[in-house]
Amino acid sequence: MLRFDVRDAASFAQAHITGAQHLTQRNLSQLITATNRHTPILIYCYHGNASQEYAQTFSDFGFAEVYSLDGGYEAWRLHTPASTPATVSETLARWLDAQGFPQDDVNATVANRTTPLMKAAHLGNVAVLRELLAAGATIAATNADGNNALWLACVGNHLDIIDVLTEAGIDIDNRNDNGATALMYAASSGKAEVVALLLAKGADISAETLDGFTALDMAASLECLTLLRRATRAAAPTVSGASA
Repeated sequence: MLRFDVRDAASFAQAHITGAQHLTQRNLSQLITATNRHTPILIYCYHGNASQEYAQTFSDFGFAEVYSLDGGYEAWRLHTPASTPATVSETLARWLDAQGFPQDDVNATVANRTTPLMKAAHLGNVAVLRELLAAGATIAATNADGNNALWLACVGNHLDIIDVLTEAGIDIDNRNDNGATALMYAASSGKAEVVALLLAKGADISAETLDGFTALDMAASLECLTLLRRATRAAAPTVSGASA
């Protein structure tokens, strides 16, 4: 489920529901275009009024599941018990510090809104990635380009990281600001092993970028092209001939 916060930028920066993205009239059209219509959407504002208008907009654009949080962020804050932060081990604290993050914040961000989970995925550090998840790292977080940790794992060609992230429930079909998915990136980069693994994990081969290109259209190698063609044929509906 995607969470959208429609409060002002200062309020969002000060505190927001974990994993939420800031939604405004300026990026509304972009987010609608880049988001799969079957993705559940939760929208909240201060007290539950403005969020209803945004929710109606998403519904009007064909989204199947759209929810407005009754009472807004204030009601959520008052009724959500304060959680005890997960303990960060000394080893993880040192790793966070070495990567430029605060030692006690597994959801901090650095340049390009990169989180520790994204950094570990990019570097291929499975042990740190597992510890970050156990310590409460937000798996749904996206960077300034709209990419999640899975995309960074694909960039690094780390199949074991892809396994861990998909098993942990990351959105395998997350679309970035250009509407591109991890499968599209892997195909366009000629990463056949990554393409094969993502397909085995159930990645959507029919997803399109904002310009209307699919992973098949973007295949940069014969091996990737073969894998995607085979998957496309397998996904095609079977038409039975009528008997006389």
